[in-house]
Amino acid sequence: MNTSIEFLRSVKLFSLLSDTELTNLESSLKSERVKAGEHIFKEGDAGDCLYIIQTGQVEIFIHDFSGEKVTLSTLQSTDILGETAVFDPGPRTASAAAIDDIQLLIWQRDHFLAFLESTPHAGIDLLAMLSRRLREADQILMGRLSSNTNVAIESKLSPLQRAATWIADFSGSMPFLFINLAMFIFWIVVNIELIPALEAFDPYPFGFLTMAVSLEAIFLSIIVLLSQNLNSTKERIRNDVEYEVNLRAERQVSELHKRLTKLHSEISHRLARLEDRSRAS
Repeated sequence: MNTSIEFLRSVKLFSLLSDTELTNLESSLKSERVKAGEHIFKEGDAGDCLYIIQTGQVEIFIHDFSGEKVTLSTLQSTDILGETAVFDPGPRTASAAAIDDIQLLIWQRDHFLAFLESTPHAGIDLLAMLSRRLREADQILMGRLSSNTNVAIESKLSPLQRAATWIADFSGSMPFLFINLAMFIFWIVVNIELIPALEAFDPYPFGFLTMAVSLEAIFLSIIVLLSQNLNSTKERIRNDVEYEVNLRAERQVSELHKRLTKLHSEISHRLARLEDRSRAS
């Protein structure tokens, strides 16, 4: 499949380029076809290029500490992936695999930097894309960590603790209030002999009712205390997880800030060189 000027113009990064610039850009791109299920690159691989999707869909994912796969995003035609490598030619921070048969355009780092030198406004679009990807990844990881925390806590609860949690939740609900209210009214009405057909079984001052209510209050208070202890444990675990997430996000933001600063410096330097060349000519 040959690269076309129309397709390159549909990529947001190249939307402001002229036909001549698009033609020059086309000559620096290489085409590659990847079959469904195959990896484009893996987390930890060395990276020196980015990819533009012509056709098909690509899954971007990582593996968490437990080894479980976490999908960060699904990209499709005109989307760009692997862009981090052109700013920082280090190991890939995520893996990418073809969902179906796809056609890619490969853009080497040297050609990309030359492109930024002549078209600095495109760097702003790339920075916006990097920031959006980072924000989406943070949201996904935070949601997964919170979810995994709840699942881990629930899996460790004993049957007695599960029962205590359920009873504590039910005892604080409106149905529990109405059930107790109905029982007390029925008990009192029967035992003050307002219903002649029913014989009183706990006459005033309702000694058996008093004992039953006292026992209910004792058991419910113990169950509520157990539930509060469990909730305190859950809250401590959640706080630890949130701290880890915030710390990770802070590190990523710091890393992004370094890359933005580096990119800004490179663009400023290249613009200065272009101005010097234009003055000299």
